Parts: sequence; C-alpha cells; structure tokens
Amino acid sequence: MNIKGKQITHKQEIVDRAFELAKKYTLENGNCAQSVTAAVFDALGIKNDDIVRATTGFAGRVGLTGDGDCGALSGGTVAISYLFGRGKDDFDKRNKMSRSLILSRKLHDGFIEKYGSYRLNDTQTKVVARPFNPFDPAEVEAAAKSGLPDKCSILTGEVARLATKIIFEESEGGTLKRNERKPYLLSDARWLTWNS
Repeated sequence: MNIKGKQITHKQEIVDRAFELAKKYTLENGNCAQSVTAAVFDALGIKNDDIVRATTGFAGRVGLTGDGDCGALSGGTVAISYLFGRGKDDFDKRNKMSRSLILSRKLHDGFIEKYGSYRLNDTQTKVVARPFNPFDPAEVEAAAKSGLPDKCSILTGEVARLATKIIFEESEGGTLKRNERKPYLLSDARWLTWNS
C-alpha cells in the first residue's frame, strides 16, 4: 500500500501506531479531537497542521460544554473526511460526499457499539461513572482521581485505531489518493444525488 508516496507494508503496525499516538497526545496535550486527528495523520504520514488546528474547538464537544458528541469521534470523522470528503469545487455534486458519510457512519456505529452513545457526557459516564465540569477546579481534580485522563486516552486510541482501519479498508487497490473519488449513491438518501 502506498500513502502519500510512502510504501506501507504493515497495516497493523500503522493502525497500532495511531492507537499509541492518540493515547500519548491525549495524555500530554488534552483535546481528544485534535489528538485523534493528529494521531491518524501522523500514523499515515499526512502533514496538515491546518486541519489539526481546525479541530481545536471540538474539545469537550465544542468549547468544553460536554453537550454533543465525543471529541474523539469528531477527530476521527475529520481524518476520514479529509481523505474521502467533498471539496468546495464539488459543492454542486451532492453525491461526492456520500463516500465520506458512509465511512463516518461506520466510525460512528463502531463507537456506539463500544460505548453505547456518541454523546460526551454519556461516554464519560460509561468510562468513569459520571461526567465532569472542566470549568470547576474541584471537578477537574475529581476527574483526575477517577482515572478519566487514562481512560479517555485509551478511548481516543481506540477511535484513532478504528478510523485508521476504516481508511485502510476503503483505500482501493492499495493506494490512497486524496483527490481520487468515486461517487457512491445512498438509496435511502436521494438528496445526496441531486445535481450529480
């Protein structure tokens, strides 16, 4: 397999590297969305700090609110969409986003299967029995004592691993090229094929 000009012969090593990097980045730097996006990119040899930077606001699900999906899931979705998503030049071709949507749903469904919910507060409840308020120093201390940093680092690693695995599975012919797109049609979402 060839990604961005680099020969990849050991996919499992790359998938495992994404897991380890996401854990490391989460423990050292926080921000699950950035950690997953950066880990997937680094494991695949992709250099694009603009995309990693763009995931900053997803921390704690948009500004540390805890209200919405887990940032790790957002980061994995960003990595998949970067490689398989629709660009501005294709806005008039709705079917160009189908591939990214299908793969993002696959990531989402794998996340739900493992954690029961995509919502950050529910996910924290699953891994450490309750969510925490990141703006309250006592809550931050309680989160640390509960093991939240370690458990979230494992969660981000698992999401990075799954996203990388999905990317490998989808790359056709062993070559992953960002600008190669095939239109995919969704029978239950006809609006995706308007103006195709």
